[in-house]
Amino acid sequence: MNMSTSGKINKKKNPSFKIFKSDRAGLQFPIGRIYKYLKTGNYAERISIEAPVFLAAVMEYLTTELLEVSGNVAQLNKKVRITPRHIQLALQNDKELRELVAAATIPEGGVMPHIHFQLLSRKTRALPDEKSSSIQKV
Repeated sequence: MNMSTSGKINKKKNPSFKIFKSDRAGLQFPIGRIYKYLKTGNYAERISIEAPVFLAAVMEYLTTELLEVSGNVAQLNKKVRITPRHIQLALQNDKELRELVAAATIPEGGVMPHIHFQLLSRKTRALPDEKSSSIQKV
């Protein structure tokens, strides 16, 4: 049996008790895989042990933020599933996320709804709708 003299389970001999780096850091993103990609990507001659942990944490935070905002857009549109359109609307309505992914294209995301000021009727130009929210519905 895989027991040492003190009666504890010997983790070295039993591989089912392997603790992953992501579990130690409390993250969902795979630190080992990110480390492997940093090494094979030739971004630098040497990669520290902390670099993939930090990168995984940042990527997880940005993903969580994007999913939260796009989930809010989906709820405003009375949908349960987040679609690329909801992600597009969420990215365009959040200033920091818009700056971060300014050059990105979301496939099937569509375009932002916008009517030029000169094309509006004179009544609509004179009375702007103050009750409209910052996140637009589809």
